[in-house]
Amino acid sequence: MPTIKRKQKTRKRASPAGKAGPVNEWLELRRSPIHGLGGFARRDIPKGTRIIEYTGEKISNAEADRRYDDEQMRRHHTFLFILNSKTCLDAAFGGNEARFLNHSCDPNCEAVIERGHIWIDAVRRIPAGTELLYDYQYEDDPEYTEEDLRFYVCRCGAPNCRGTIVKTRRKLTT
Repeated sequence: MPTIKRKQKTRKRASPAGKAGPVNEWLELRRSPIHGLGGFARRDIPKGTRIIEYTGEKISNAEADRRYDDEQMRRHHTFLFILNSKTCLDAAFGGNEARFLNHSCDPNCEAVIERGHIWIDAVRRIPAGTELLYDYQYEDDPEYTEEDLRFYVCRCGAPNCRGTIVKTRRKLTT
């Protein structure tokens, strides 16, 4: 009788720690004044350029909630990216250097979702040496308090900074 092999569920490996240096023709990683490692333009990037795909393990929203319980975290830090109403990408597993791009309230890049892929594209010309930034646009919840918004703190330093990575019209008091 032939042996039947069961398909084993394999979890992607944890993404390696980020290292400073070139990633592709457009992007390199180095220390960011905003947070940790950041992505910087290796050369002038024309508006509309597709810079990098954001990759990671595809997981359900329920699994994302299980992995990252904000109430148990001292500070918010994940590599989750919502792909659609049922699926997230977790770049902590199977992710690439796109996970190191930081947030800004005045971004020079945007995330574009096409056919199950997330791309980071330039929304304007970006001079060489400039940090590549996109607006994380965390979903606002009408029940969020000012303390909740501060949990998702923004340190981008832009003149129009909301003070939070949550996409809200509310202004935080200083």
